[in-house]
Amino acid sequence: MASGFLKYSVLLQRYRTPLLITSCGGVFAANMFYHVCPDLSFRKLYQAWYKGEPVELSEKLSSVFQQVLKDYGVGSTQNFSAFASFGFHPVAAGVPWLPAGAQVGIPANFNSTPDDLSGITNRHIFINGQTVDWASEAGSALREALVLSLPAQKFAIAREVARLQAGGPVASAAVAPLCLGGVWVYSVLLKQVFGLHGGPALLRGAANALALAIGAVSYLLGSDAVGQWLDYSCDRRAARLAPGYAQGGVEFYDKILSRNKTLRALMGQKGEEMYAPSGNLFPAHILQLKHTPYTSRREGILALLKEEKA
Repeated sequence: MASGFLKYSVLLQRYRTPLLITSCGGVFAANMFYHVCPDLSFRKLYQAWYKGEPVELSEKLSSVFQQVLKDYGVGSTQNFSAFASFGFHPVAAGVPWLPAGAQVGIPANFNSTPDDLSGITNRHIFINGQTVDWASEAGSALREALVLSLPAQKFAIAREVARLQAGGPVASAAVAPLCLGGVWVYSVLLKQVFGLHGGPALLRGAANALALAIGAVSYLLGSDAVGQWLDYSCDRRAARLAPGYAQGGVEFYDKILSRNKTLRALMGQKGEEMYAPSGNLFPAHILQLKHTPYTSRREGILALLKEEKA
């Protein structure tokens, strides 16, 4: 058994560079599959359905989407396509410069206006096993939070376009393979610093375990840092597109915070575990923020508005 372990160790040592490159490439490819083939994965996951048929995007929202692409200065709009998605705010995936292009999902509530709430009130939303009563006080508050003005809708779509145009999917997918490569670097450095290359196998194993732990922490912190950088930078790009986008951004985050506060009340204990009193999402755990605070994103856009007025 010891002989087999030694052979395995020698094999890994001899081919460690090709194995490392293959492993990092495999992780990157796995993370990018979702974006390289959005039609096969992303769209099927987020497509809205009604009575067994996919919902078609309304002409109104198609027009708004094309206007956002025009304002953003997208050279070839054929690389972007929109579809009707479920949920309450736009989602997006894909890489615009690849053959499959990018997909942006726009939810049904974007069809609604203060005078026409059909995109909201004709939907059944279940919370704790019960349908939300739109005529109740909480239902009215939720309905109000889901109605967005045209500038807010355009900002919400624009921030997704900005993320795709900036290569956000590629940056996010690169974090894991970089940290995986970092584990090997940490392992070599630890063994070099403590002189363990010729030391006992137990100590070398401990160094490898420590390197793995450092790599895991690096991934958690690195993915958060990249995610927050993308969120803030895409907000700034969207807010600076044209007059009205920044104000729309402030409204959009105000409505998200209001919606989350209402859901916190409606969902009871589960809502209190998921949403903070401010309307932000609670962190997934102590080492990972996971979600950029909506209050910070809102204040970032307000700061832009102050700069423009100064």
